[in-house]
Amino acid sequence: MNYHYLIITIVAEVIATSALKATDEFTRFIPSLIVVVGYAIAFYFFTLTLRTFPVGVAYALWAGLGIVLVALVTAIFYRQMPDWPAIAGISLIICGVVVIQLFSKTASH
Repeated sequence: MNYHYLIITIVAEVIATSALKATDEFTRFIPSLIVVVGYAIAFYFFTLTLRTFPVGVAYALWAGLGIVLVALVTAIFYRQMPDWPAIAGISLIICGVVVIQLFSKTASH
């Protein structure tokens, strides 16, 4: 499987989502532009991802890894530290992504 498009999708979405707070409700131009362009790139590359990945698996990987990375980015840049229940939930998401990659026959389509 080709993971390059999925990686670009995830990175673009993480950048866009992380910039949402900086838009100040879309009143600041540059952060707003980053959000719009980031999501456009993410959706475009997600369509390319779907050439080789089943939709459900691709979306699960995108959403799961996106959640984990956005949590890390916002902890670093916005000092929004997750509490222990959030860390436990994020750990379960990581476990889910690992299970899909290691054990799902659908993931090897």
